[in-house]
Amino acid sequence: MRRGGLAGGFFAAFVPQTVVNPANEQAAFERARAMLLAIRAMGDVPGARLATTADAIEQAWRDGAVAVVPAVENGFAAGTDLDRLGIFRSLGATYVTMTHNGHNALADAAIARPDLGDGASRHGGLSALGREAVAVMNRLGLLIDVSHAAKPTMMQLASLSATPVVATHSCMRALCDHPRNLDDEQLDVIRDVGGVVQVTAVSGFVRLRARESEVTVADFCNHIDYAVRRIGIAHVGIGSDFDGGGGFVGWRDAADSPNITAELLRRGYEPEALAALWGGNFLRVMRQAEAVAAS
Repeated sequence: MRRGGLAGGFFAAFVPQTVVNPANEQAAFERARAMLLAIRAMGDVPGARLATTADAIEQAWRDGAVAVVPAVENGFAAGTDLDRLGIFRSLGATYVTMTHNGHNALADAAIARPDLGDGASRHGGLSALGREAVAVMNRLGLLIDVSHAAKPTMMQLASLSATPVVATHSCMRALCDHPRNLDDEQLDVIRDVGGVVQVTAVSGFVRLRARESEVTVADFCNHIDYAVRRIGIAHVGIGSDFDGGGGFVGWRDAADSPNITAELLRRGYEPEALAALWGGNFLRVMRQAEAVAAS
C-alpha cells in the first residue's frame, strides 16, 4: 500500500454464503467475529493503525500511518440476531455488505444460488428482518453496502436508510451487462440519496466474461468516466476488491495504484477530483452515518 501511495484501506471480514439455517448462521457469525479481531490486530503492525471513523482515518494519514478500516461482507453473519450488528460495530466494522452470492435471512442477492436452494427471489428484496436491520445499522453508524444485492433489495435499502447507501465494489451495467453491476436507475438512486458507488477491479465486471489478462487500466477508467458523467464526481469512488478476485493488467495489487491515477490525469481529472475518487467521497458518507448515529 505504501508503494502505491495509499493512505489506508478497507479490510472485509468476508463470510461465504451457505444454506440458511441457525447452525450455519452461527458459524458465519463466529467467522466474521474472528476475522474482525484479526483485522484489528493488523492495526498493531508498525506503521499501521486501526481506524474506525472518518476522523481517525484522516488522523492516521496526517501521522503517516496506514489506516486499517474493518468491514463485514455478507449480512449472513448476522443471521436472525440483529444484536450481532452491534458486536460488529464494537469490533470496528464501518459497513456491512447486506448479501454475497446467495440470498440470506435479510435480503435477496443479485446472484441466486440454486445449489443452496435459492429461487430467483426469496423475499422480494428485503425481508421484514432486513428492514429492521436497516434501522439498527443507522443507529449504530454502520454504512449499508448494496454491492451484491438484488436490484429490488438495493432500491429498498436506498429508500429506507436514513443515511446514504454505498456500493463498495460494483461496475456500470451499461458498459458490462453483468447482474452484479448497477444499471442507470440504480446509479441515479445512489446519487439521489447522496451515496457513493466505488468501481471495482474484478475483471468480469469490467468486461463481460473477461479474464484478468484481458482487462486494462483504460477499461476500468471507462467505468469511472461513465459514472461521473451519469451521477457526478461526488458520488463515485474506487474500490479494488483485491481479496475478492479484483485485479487486471496494470492494477494487480495496491502497489500499481499510481497507474489508475496516471490514466485519470491523462483524461483530465484535476487533483480535487482525484482526492474525491480516492476516498474523499467515502469519508463524506462515513461522517453522515456517524452523525445520524450520534443523534
